[in-house]
Amino acid sequence: MSRFDNKQPWYVAGLAFECQGCGRCCAGPEEGYVWVTDEDVARIAEFLGISEKRMRDSYVRRVGKRLSLRESKPSNDCVFLDRDEEGKRTCAIYSVRPVQCRTWPFWPGNLRNPEDWCEAAHRCQGMNRGRLYSFNEIETRLIETSDE
Repeated sequence: MSRFDNKQPWYVAGLAFECQGCGRCCAGPEEGYVWVTDEDVARIAEFLGISEKRMRDSYVRRVGKRLSLRESKPSNDCVFLDRDEEGKRTCAIYSVRPVQCRTWPFWPGNLRNPEDWCEAAHRCQGMNRGRLYSFNEIETRLIETSDE
């Protein structure tokens, strides 16, 4: 059963998603937050070959009691969103990306109801296409996001 209520969730048959590599979820122009845990910071620092202190000083900001990756100005793109010579956007830390990034689009706000899922799908061309994620896979990602 879903954590949201006692009846079968609307996505019990699963949902399709296949990242298209467009980078829109990581890009401005709006300011946003890529929440990171201490474990995320340690993993990214190790991947970059820098100390956790340098990682925090250079790439992390405090927002209230939480930590978020910084954004590049003036674009408000995630600081780890790179562009190649042809303008294609890629994640420089994809293999160690934060939990928030790994669990997209299976976030509680997108799964409240079919309308919220469809609204998110207008911004993300990978939703409703590609691999079908089972109900259990979706619920596992929801648990990961709620642990932060």
